[in-house]
Amino acid sequence: MVTIDLSAAGAKKAATRLRDFLSAAGIDLKQTHAYEALARTLGYANWNTLQATLSTPGDSAEPKSAATMSVTFWGVRGSFPTPNHVIYGGNTSCVEIALGDTSLIFDAGTGIRFCGEAYLRRQTRSAVVLLSHCHWDHIIGLSFFAPIQTEGWRVRVLAGGLADRGGVGAILANAYAPGPTYPHPLKNWYAKDTTSYEDFEVGDVLTDVAPGVVIRTAALNHQNGATGYRIEAGGKSVCYVTDTEHVPGKPDQNVLGLIKDADLVIYNATFTDEEFPSKVGWGHSTWQEGVRLCKAANAKRLALFHHDPDHDDAFMARLEDEARNAWDGVIVARDSMVLDVN
Repeated sequence: MVTIDLSAAGAKKAATRLRDFLSAAGIDLKQTHAYEALARTLGYANWNTLQATLSTPGDSAEPKSAATMSVTFWGVRGSFPTPNHVIYGGNTSCVEIALGDTSLIFDAGTGIRFCGEAYLRRQTRSAVVLLSHCHWDHIIGLSFFAPIQTEGWRVRVLAGGLADRGGVGAILANAYAPGPTYPHPLKNWYAKDTTSYEDFEVGDVLTDVAPGVVIRTAALNHQNGATGYRIEAGGKSVCYVTDTEHVPGKPDQNVLGLIKDADLVIYNATFTDEEFPSKVGWGHSTWQEGVRLCKAANAKRLALFHHDPDHDDAFMARLEDEARNAWDGVIVARDSMVLDVN
């Protein structure tokens, strides 16, 4: 009879033993399904979920509260979807933050399609989408978000800093205008009568998005502007900071103020410091700058996000090792990864 330890400590021990066994056999860890089998055996949905547990400091096996804040990464890639990146994921930006029975969705890249499929299986019939900005990789999936295609759903879409350009509704209507680039106008979407497009000023504090939730906003350094978010509820805080470009040696005060003492910071880590000099002006940052900002702001954990589409799985595995050696609070976000903020 085999006894399986389902705790986080047991999972860590089992994963370490598996890693040592495969390494001794000369097997590339990134080319085997052994981790997936281990995750399922230990009671986790997939390896990404187990990996998130192993990345969390501490070995607590206490059950999760229904009110615990959790984060699901539905899309972690930047700029362009890359379906060939199977380990770390290739869908563009979409992150869901769940707070008990309430969920907020940040950005509508290709990952929102899978988020929408999950929503249809829930009891709720409402969804809130907050956009960091309206570049294509962050809105391309909106029309494939199942609730917006389904009768009886109420969907709110919010964005900051767009009022002087006609507002988020007008910008999306133009992006999805019928013609040679898109077949169906926004007004033909099934939930058109119950979908609202709402604008706010960047820097506003939003208190009417979800009960008991405070959302703080700040301007990011990106072409055409972008909004960073800090979500606070139940004494916990998660920050969503993408897309933004840093200035070497000059920490971004907007970002520092937003992420101060945060439990989790999701940060635009498209490049490395070595790559950055040739990417100045592209509107993105590095994982090393994310670490520097989090340490300066006393943030507890950092999830690297918005990965460069040219960074394949092998590159990302090396980056992950280097980042974890630099700071033990680092997590590399993957498609379908779920993190509990506790």
